[in-house]
Amino acid sequence: MSVSEDREDVAPAVHPAAAAASVADPGPLGLAAFALTTFLLSIVNARWTVGNSAGTAFLGYALAYGGIAQLLAGMWEFRNRNVFGATAFSSYGAFWIGLFVWIRTAPAVTGHDLGWILVAFAIFNLYMLLMATQVNMAVFAVFLTLQLTEIFLAIGNFTSSPGWTQFGGYIGILTALVAWYTSMAGVANGLNGKIRIPVGKPLI
Repeated sequence: MSVSEDREDVAPAVHPAAAAASVADPGPLGLAAFALTTFLLSIVNARWTVGNSAGTAFLGYALAYGGIAQLLAGMWEFRNRNVFGATAFSSYGAFWIGLFVWIRTAPAVTGHDLGWILVAFAIFNLYMLLMATQVNMAVFAVFLTLQLTEIFLAIGNFTSSPGWTQFGGYIGILTALVAWYTSMAGVANGLNGKIRIPVGKPLI
């Protein structure tokens, strides 16, 4: 999840081959798609939609934006030879597509299926979090807040606890805001204009 780096403390990305790339940096698109879909699902988990909506607004966007658009961003990252961005965007694009299909096709009684899905992605996210320490603080913060979101939602699913799920929803909202910030930084810094948005240096 990254974009081309002009200054080490400003642009959110690691792109060693960016100068030779034939496509624009897809990082801001992937982050924006991830942020919006995460936000829509997280407000459901946080119970902000109780009494005022069906809580299914995220489904179409899980497929079209968080899923397909983010998967495309991952494919373009492969073209840009950015293995980190390609792996992250492709995996979470597939996550949203898979979640859409699972919700649409799952039987009425699913047991702890969603909990195991979250555990599996928390394992994946953990080593991506470790690798994000080499990108910048903004990208690291995206993976850190997402790690916490997945853990709390998994606990909520396994314990059937609305409280844990609601707390995971609040952390998910924070994750979306951090991802939007990082996407905005990618757009602003990619323009090389007057507006520059800091993202911090790599942790290691």
